[in-house]
Amino acid sequence: MPSVNVISKIYEQDYPEWLDITLKQLQNGELENVDWEHLIEEISALGNEQRHKVKSYLLRLLIHLLLYDYWESEKEWSGKGWETEIDNFRLELDLLFESKVLYNYCVQVLDKIYQKARTNAIRKSQLSPDIFPENCPYSLVEILSPEWLP
Repeated sequence: MPSVNVISKIYEQDYPEWLDITLKQLQNGELENVDWEHLIEEISALGNEQRHKVKSYLLRLLIHLLLYDYWESEKEWSGKGWETEIDNFRLELDLLFESKVLYNYCVQVLDKIYQKARTNAIRKSQLSPDIFPENCPYSLVEILSPEWLP
């Protein structure tokens, strides 16, 4: 196996090759030449990416639930589209929540993400902020349930 310095250069020049080499090293227990610096960076980035996806899909889901629930004048025209988007975001979250850790992360960020969704729904609908509840009016079970709409 190549040295750490060589593997580190491969990371910068041929990422797929670096992944193959690193995977083989880990599978074979050849830990002495693993490019630990880049491996740690990649694992950290992967975790951040997954948490970002949870926040992004949850934000979009909440925006659509709020619009569906409170923007009555637009519901006749946009309701079916909102329902489709709600279904899509629920599906994406369901796939991510195969990881209990990501589900627990969702529980932690729900209130913060709701505030952003509320702000976005107010801006998009141009309705009075008083129409939208200050705190999330939906339980996480309702938010994620494919059978539920407000």
